Amino acid sequence: MPDTSDTPDRPGNARPPSRHRPAASGAVAGPAPHYAGHRDRLRQRFRDGGAAALQDYELLELLLFLSIPRRDVKPLAKDLIARFSSLAGVLSADLGALRAAGLSERSALALKTVQAAGLTLAQAEVMNRPVVSSWQALLDYCRAAMGRSPVEQTRILFLDRKNRLIADEVLQTGTVDHTPLYPREVIKRALDLHASAIIMVHNHPSGDATPSRADIEITRQVQQAGKQLGVVLHDHIIIARGEHASFKSMGLI
Repeated sequence: MPDTSDTPDRPGNARPPSRHRPAASGAVAGPAPHYAGHRDRLRQRFRDGGAAALQDYELLELLLFLSIPRRDVKPLAKDLIARFSSLAGVLSADLGALRAAGLSERSALALKTVQAAGLTLAQAEVMNRPVVSSWQALLDYCRAAMGRSPVEQTRILFLDRKNRLIADEVLQTGTVDHTPLYPREVIKRALDLHASAIIMVHNHPSGDATPSRADIEITRQVQQAGKQLGVVLHDHIIIARGEHASFKSMGLI
């Protein structure tokens, strides 16, 4: 069933005329909708045990409660998980895909807001910190930011002399299997930011993190361009779903 939470109110917020006489004063109200108790129980389980106490679709239900206050959202949550494979897949889907799956604009925007908040929290764990001491957090952030992107994108992590992350920018977005990148632009941006080192990161939507010949060649070009102007390329990381590859660990840098 589609999400109708965006259905506009009637003019003046007037209620439609009732077909029944109003209940007499002191009359007992009708029974609560069947999903009301379920919502209360789900919230209590979350209070008691946190996210670990709930399945993905149940966490998604909790999020949908915020934008769909009066409806049983369990079927919708299960349908979304089935369509996008996981809660992470739902949150990473673009607005168009969420709308096509039956969500209203309000609900789709609410889910994208949750994703944006999560990325902000992940980024806060690595910004202005030495990358050596926060390497796992850095990988987690990169996976969250681009691991499920349907197209390739290249982001550059700019570091200061103490190897603290001072900026994180997406420089190029390409197709499903290619991203154009220009080494001079990468190094010029590093100089603009007064960065002394960089880490290249790009994703493989195919799910295979193995570097291609083109990946190896562009890495070599960026490394050479950086050497000429005193900008060190520390690593090039390829992010894929569930895995990553480090050029430094593989001996390619």
